Formats: sequence, C-alpha cells, structure tokens
Amino acid sequence: MKKWFKVLSALSLTTALALTGCSSASNTAAPSGSGGASGGGNAGDKVVTIATVNNPDMVIMQKMAKDYEKETGTKVNFVVLPENDLRKKVTEDVALGGGKFDIVTIGTYDTPIWAKNKWIEPLTPYFDKMSASEKSDYNLEDVFQSLRDALSYDKQLYAVPFNGESSMLYYNKDMLAKAGVTMPEHPTWDQVADIAKKVKAANNVPGIVLRGLPGWGEILAPLDTVINAFGGSWYDMNWNAKLSSPETVKGVKFYVDLLKDAGEPGATSTGFTEALTLMQTGKAGMWYDATTAAGFLNDPKSSQVVGKIGYAYAPKEVKDNTGWLWAWALGMESSSKHKEDAFKFITWATSKKYIEKVGKSEGWVVAPGGTRKSTYENPEYKKAAPFADITLKSMENADYKHPTKNPVPYEGVQYVAIPEFQQLGTDVSQEIASAISGQKSVEDAMKIAQDKAEKVAKDGGYKK
Repeated sequence: MKKWFKVLSALSLTTALALTGCSSASNTAAPSGSGGASGGGNAGDKVVTIATVNNPDMVIMQKMAKDYEKETGTKVNFVVLPENDLRKKVTEDVALGGGKFDIVTIGTYDTPIWAKNKWIEPLTPYFDKMSASEKSDYNLEDVFQSLRDALSYDKQLYAVPFNGESSMLYYNKDMLAKAGVTMPEHPTWDQVADIAKKVKAANNVPGIVLRGLPGWGEILAPLDTVINAFGGSWYDMNWNAKLSSPETVKGVKFYVDLLKDAGEPGATSTGFTEALTLMQTGKAGMWYDATTAAGFLNDPKSSQVVGKIGYAYAPKEVKDNTGWLWAWALGMESSSKHKEDAFKFITWATSKKYIEKVGKSEGWVVAPGGTRKSTYENPEYKKAAPFADITLKSMENADYKHPTKNPVPYEGVQYVAIPEFQQLGTDVSQEIASAISGQKSVEDAMKIAQDKAEKVAKDGGYKK
C-alpha cells in the first residue's frame, strides 16, 4: 500500500475515542506541573514524554506517575493533545527525527498502520531482553491474546494496552420487571427489539438507547457489530464492496428501525457520552455499547442506577460472538531518544502491579480493565465488578481476525483495519444518519455508501 504514508498524514483522530466510550478534553497544553514536549527537570535528569489524549485512565495514570518518578528518578511528562492533533504532531516529529515524544497513546486501529510506516518501535526485542524475573513479573502471556494480536504487525508487538474493551448489552432490571420481560444472557437482536418495545410501553422511556451520532468511531462502532450479526460485511475476499448487499442492508435497516420504534428521540445527536448519561440517570431501559461503560454505571459518584443494571453478551443473529474489540495502548515513537526509559515506563504502566495500585488507591470499579486475565481472577475486582465474567469472556472470544460470517480480507470487528477507513467510515456514517433522521431510505443511503466503499477499494489498490 504505497499510499499509506500520504493518506495517513492527512487523517485525524477526530472520533477514535468514541470507540472506547471515553471523551477527551480538547486541552492543548500539558497538565500543571508538566514540562511540556521538550522535556523538563534539572540537567542530568532522566525524562520520558508521553503524547496522549485525556481519557479517565490517563488522568489516573498522571496521578500514579508521581510515585514512579519517586521510585525511579525518571521524570514523566504528559503532553495532552486533542485527538485531531495527536497523529499530526507525532508524524511530524517522526518525519523530522525530533524525538520530542517517547511514548504515544495509540489504539488497535492505528497500531499496525503506524508500525507499517515505522512511526513506532517494535517492542518485542525489548521484551526479549528482559531478565527471567522481569519477564515473570510482567507476564506478557497474561495480556489477552486478542489484544496482542490487534497490537501486532509482522509478528512483532508494537504497543501494550492500558485498557481494553469489548461490547455488551446493559439493561435496567427494574424496568424490565415492570414490563414483565426477562433478558437472556445470549440474546438475539430480534429478542432485544421485542423487549425494547415492551420496556418503552411500560416505562414511558426509550426502551433502548443506541449511538446515532455520525462518525466511524461513533455510530459505526455498535452498528458494524449489528451488520456482522446479520451476516453482512464491508467487502468480500476480492475487495468487492458489500454495503448494498441484502445482509448488510438488513442489518442497517434493523438498527434504524429499532431506533425509530424503541430508541431515544434525536438519535443522530447521541454519542457514547449522551447514551451513558441517559442510562446512568435511569432514563433508558437498555443500552448496547462498550464494556468499559460498566464501571461508569456502577460508580456511585456518577450513577443513579448502581445495583439496578443487568448484563448480557453482545446480541447475535445469524452470527454468534459479535462483541467488538478495542484498546488504548502505549507505543514507543521510533524517533525517541530515550527508548530504554520509555520501555520501562510502558511496562510499569501496563503491569499487573499498576492495576492493583489503581484498584487500591482509586477504587476497583475504576481499575483499568479489559487487558489482563489476572484482573478477572482478583477477588477484590470481581466483588466490585458484577460485570467481570461477561467482560472476561467477551475479551477472550473477540473475533478480531474473523469478524464476519463469511471470510473477508480485512481485520477489525467494528472497523476495517485500513487507513482509508477513517474517512470512508465517517462518510458512510453520515449517509446512515440521514436515514435515521428520515431524509432518505436505508436502501438509498447504502447505495451511496456502496459507491464510496468501491472507490476506496480501487483507489487504494486493494481491488485488483
């Protein structure tokens, strides 16, 4: 793919955080006490600089890093960037060999693309150089295999996750009881739709809330899993676009109709944050979204429905196992001038000991989840997280390499892991949003989407 570097330089991270269910601050400055991108501290101090988005886990990491500085003598600078600036700043730094950033916050979508372009350093050689005791303490095998696969390129690991997620269905147990219905642990989408309509009628609230906000990381995150469940896909093995296929159209039409019949009004303005608020405040009966939302729904500091939420696996239809896969991870910039120190911090911040540290100091319900099997064996975490078992099995079974019923040439459950997808996905999502708002039919929207996907396959050199 000769055009990757050119294409990627023009793209942004405008909606990637929506995949994680977190919202970032549009703060361009480093936090108070940080030395900024050029480093800081006294002459002779060891310094590592992290370019990051300001999601909740990274806010906690900044707090925890003060202890790391005391323990190691290495100063850690967090440079907080808006999502649409993160890639631009890092790629500029790599191109110039500036080495301003040692560590970058990166997602599963970006990692193999950045690795191919040599923007980030392979971590496998650094893990190989660890002593036996260091390898045992870190225990890379404890990290979910699905995430290690998604964060690898050409058989080498390029980033390690500090949080991870799949997707699940949340439901208000009181509202379902009032409607006289029960939720199966492994529901079909048809069952979900039937329950949602009954919950809406009995409780006078949306029976289900779903993202409708345009964006490849907003509406397309849940919708792509629905398309997969109904047997649809973006492309076939020959890179023929399949967005107007009967299966894909059926999945999209189901989603649009479900919002119309039982969803929230004004759905095209609903992203992760808006949906979370509706569920937290008891104004919706169900919600299908990221497993990371479970902690927010169970946090008494922000939720009015603690103890009232039930959990089910990502709904299925003709395809089982439809939960998505995402992680925010730490990678090492290829032009870093402090690679050894950067690797030490990366392994500290993604270790089992770090998760335990956060759990004990900040509360287990907000401890970084979705990354390590051992987290789900910890009695304290399991006690604080009634959703732990479903999250664990969803993470272990996420079908990143085979996301669809029929074989496809791409990887990625809720996205297509090619650089062009960021723009393509956003364009397609806007067409679908117009169908949700009633401006056009689903069929007409997907015909336009089909043409856009076909053009990407040809222009990108995927379709021969």
